[in-house]
Amino acid sequence: MGDPKRQRKRYETPSHPWIKERLDRERVLVQKYALKNKKELWKHETQLKNFRRRARRLLAARGKQAEIERAQLLQRLARLGILPEGAHLDDVLSLTIDDILERRLQTLVFKKGLARTIKQARQLIVHGHIEVNGQIIRSPSYLVLKEEEDGITYGRASPFANSQHPERMVIEEVQKGEAQ
Repeated sequence: MGDPKRQRKRYETPSHPWIKERLDRERVLVQKYALKNKKELWKHETQLKNFRRRARRLLAARGKQAEIERAQLLQRLARLGILPEGAHLDDVLSLTIDDILERRLQTLVFKKGLARTIKQARQLIVHGHIEVNGQIIRSPSYLVLKEEEDGITYGRASPFANSQHPERMVIEEVQKGEAQ
């Protein structure tokens, strides 16, 4: 009964909004990964900040529970494909925002060659043409697990599933041209 709990922001905004170096860096990342707005970037930066915060806290902690949490953090990052198997807690501190942005569904769709551009990858995802392991995902910011990476394909109901689709033929021609 009662009102549902108020949704919280999943990101932290920059403390100083008009620092030129940060603005330039953000602009480059937004263009490189075709993010809709800086809020998407801030969400992933906050996620990275939380991973680092947990790692710093766990580096200082002692005891059985700290060991369990260390293993869980490293296992989660390995499942996401952000860190390799067998990584150490110090590796978490050296992560960059690019490591997380490379694991987005939008980026992986583009890198797998399912779209000509990273912006087209975003459009295909939002319009429901891409599925991950048989499940249509409409969120370009979905972080793909390492085991799901091979399951990224065109949706079964999508017109792009037909290999004779005109746009798909153009994409394949572009890939052949880049390979040569």
